[in-house]
Amino acid sequence: MTPPAAEAAGGRDAAFAPADSSFDPSPDSISSDPPGWPLPGALVVKLVAVALLAVLLAGSTAAWLVSYASTQAAMRRLVSQQNDEVEMVARLLASKIEQSQRVLGTVADGIAPNLLDYPQSLEWLVQQGLPAVRFFDAMQVARKDGQLSVNLQYGKLQQAAALDPIERDYLLRTIVDGKPLVSDLIGTAPGEARVMFTMPLRQGEGPVSGAVAGVLRLQSQGLLPQSMAMPAREDSRLIVFTREGVILSHPQRERVLGHVRDEPGLAAVYARWQQQEQPLKGRGFTERMAGHVVSIAGVPLPQWMVARVSDAQALMAPAEGAQRGAWWMAGGGVLAVALLAGLAMLWIARPLALLGLRARRMLRAPAGEGDAGDGWPRSRGEVDALVSVCTQMASQRAREQRQAGITAVRLDTLLAHAPVGIVITRGEVLEVAGVQAARMLGYSPPELQGLPARAMHASQGDYDQWRSRVRQAFAAHGSFDGDVRFRRKDGSSVWARVLAYRAGSATPGPASAGTVWLLEDITAERGSRQLRGWAAGHDPLTRLLNRRAFIERLGELMGVRAQGGATVPAPPPGSEADALAVLFMDLDHFTVINDVAGHDAGDEVLQHVARLIEEQVRHVGWAARLGGDEFAVVLPACSPSRGQEIAELIRLAIAAWEPSFGSRSFLVSTSVGLVVLEDSVTGEEHVTHLLRAADMACYEAKRRGRNRVHTTRLQP
Repeated sequence: MTPPAAEAAGGRDAAFAPADSSFDPSPDSISSDPPGWPLPGALVVKLVAVALLAVLLAGSTAAWLVSYASTQAAMRRLVSQQNDEVEMVARLLASKIEQSQRVLGTVADGIAPNLLDYPQSLEWLVQQGLPAVRFFDAMQVARKDGQLSVNLQYGKLQQAAALDPIERDYLLRTIVDGKPLVSDLIGTAPGEARVMFTMPLRQGEGPVSGAVAGVLRLQSQGLLPQSMAMPAREDSRLIVFTREGVILSHPQRERVLGHVRDEPGLAAVYARWQQQEQPLKGRGFTERMAGHVVSIAGVPLPQWMVARVSDAQALMAPAEGAQRGAWWMAGGGVLAVALLAGLAMLWIARPLALLGLRARRMLRAPAGEGDAGDGWPRSRGEVDALVSVCTQMASQRAREQRQAGITAVRLDTLLAHAPVGIVITRGEVLEVAGVQAARMLGYSPPELQGLPARAMHASQGDYDQWRSRVRQAFAAHGSFDGDVRFRRKDGSSVWARVLAYRAGSATPGPASAGTVWLLEDITAERGSRQLRGWAAGHDPLTRLLNRRAFIERLGELMGVRAQGGATVPAPPPGSEADALAVLFMDLDHFTVINDVAGHDAGDEVLQHVARLIEEQVRHVGWAARLGGDEFAVVLPACSPSRGQEIAELIRLAIAAWEPSFGSRSFLVSTSVGLVVLEDSVTGEEHVTHLLRAADMACYEAKRRGRNRVHTTRLQP
């Protein structure tokens, strides 16, 4: 036997287990309670781990953010300091240039224009009379016609022809323009590199009468002494260079008069500055390159630039050292906080761990022992709520186990003494089998339990055909009713009438407890059906009595009643007298099923209706198919109230059935006419009169709205 569309029924233990049986632990699944402090459960461990992880993550994130912010702040401070430094050096150089111009102006003020015509007096004045001349390394005085009057080089007079043409050109430009000048770098060797300052000579606001020039060597104290560059360091360089990129001052002397394109870090910044063609300003700017921090400020008058190039890693080394120390301190603090948080959470979760231990102890204890009472932890909130639920579940568990014990005893009694075979299946396995079913199939009840349903059939083909019949019956009728041939344990065949119903739920699915099968041995009855006499008296479709056999049997019964034969013991005083009741039934709107679903579907409906009628009357009377969709039932010894009750049961059973054919459902109902025969009406001659009266009662039920029972009494 196999389940239909629904899930098959479980065995005695599965179908009748208490509601909390899924919580019963096996001895291997529950360890003994550990002594001392209870170990936290998996949930508590996960919560503590999440909390510790959150604390560590939050602490690490906060420490990183603080460290990053402090690093950026330190970098901004260092950059600002470096930018301020190059601006200060640029202002210092600018002040040196201005000082040199003022000193030269003092020299120019001391030279009267008429002295330009007296070379000897002018030479004496330059050498002895003007102390400011000693500020410069060289001094030249020219008349307005460009002729050089004095050429003093390092305190010694030189010939006019010894003057560098570039220097002569600057003197002529000063005379022509009448404005002081600061020359570009003159000379190509570090020892010869120099800068010339010029000043026009004039009396008051009069015309230019000549020009005076002072020359300073590049490395002189008045311009760029070597001490200004400071000792060379790998992590920082102070460089002074011209607008064209010629280096004027460098910590490494060999780099003087080199080009900044060869300076790491500075070359890229200088190249971008040149591409932008920005004017030279005294205000500095700083850029962070890969591995370098470069700050640049301008000296506008000589068109020089001051740059500080620092190694970024070395610049941040002090801040990084402090940062590492802060990291260690923050890490220690975070670990301490995490440890304290973990301990606090374990302490808070201690009642929950105790609750778990107490619950496991309750599950291990026999039902009703130690389920409630003392021993439960107390803690406001969720723990108290869980304790309340556990104690209620414990009480419910005890009640359900007691009820399950009573139910199991009843089931065992039913399976042992039921007059029909009872089998409950789950899946394709027999899980519960009664004594009568085991005897019918030649097994003992323990042998049937757990046996595959396939073993009950002679071949796989028979089994597949059987499963198809069951599925179709359940899909169309919601149950199964039919004759089935099974194979006994010894290999012989046995025929059984099988009734199958879903247990626990009317719809397939997890809510269904499976399928219950009722088996009745009809091997002998089936053999009698093959006799010629049986076929002559029974309807081949429904296997009920046919009209002729029904009338003959009813006539015999009325003849016995006419002769005074007793069919049942005399009723007790005060009770209803037993009478003969006849039911005449006609299906309502049966032609709709034939027209819509076909005659095969109509035949299935007639067969199933016959089974429903026979199921209600098989122990109190007999049924017959009179023809078409008309049925009749005889209740030989039945009180009027009992007859009315059986008629209603038949009507309700048919009305509750909703067959389905071709994805369409149909409603089936019946109109029942009930005739109660008084004792005074007896004899075979009244059979036709009795059937006519039942037919008229059925017609009256249809006239009054169908799907109802109409009762009448047959008077003499």
